[in-house]
Amino acid sequence: MIPHKKTKECFNNRILYTGIIIILLFAGPVELKAQEDPPRPPSISVTGNLSFGAFYHGTAGGTVIISPAGGRTSTGDVVLLSMGYSYSPARFNINSNAGTIINILNGPDVQLSWSGFTMNLHIGTSFPAAPFVNTNPYSVPTELTVGATLTVGNSASNPPGTYTGSFNITLVVE
Repeated sequence: MIPHKKTKECFNNRILYTGIIIILLFAGPVELKAQEDPPRPPSISVTGNLSFGAFYHGTAGGTVIISPAGGRTSTGDVVLLSMGYSYSPARFNINSNAGTIINILNGPDVQLSWSGFTMNLHIGTSFPAAPFVNTNPYSVPTELTVGATLTVGNSASNPPGTYTGSFNITLVVE
């Protein structure tokens, strides 16, 4: 039997089309990775200082509290004043890989000082509340705000002044 010319032509066309489809499948841009990129170490930078603003205190003393959201309250006989002095939580920018779990390890209480007088500073909570998962890519910083409580003695032990000091925050990342 002699093969039919049309059947042989159809077979050849099918092979040709199949070959073209295979070439087109592998000709496009394809990105293959054997593993994900290694993690980058996180970085943190200070973008705003902790500030308690202006206040007055009497014979009993008390506290001034700055929340991570930026609110300010007082206890005891501490009176908050609005004299143009700003108050704010400490502000930081954190750059880390998305999916990084971040916890905050606050150092011990610190003493703020001015002219031989001191006040106790206790680092408080943060926003976002720790621990939290970073959802931003490494190139987009995550803002972290941290509140604190300042313990103010009576007017004799803590006269008016500009009390200063520094504190440490350690990031624990997983």
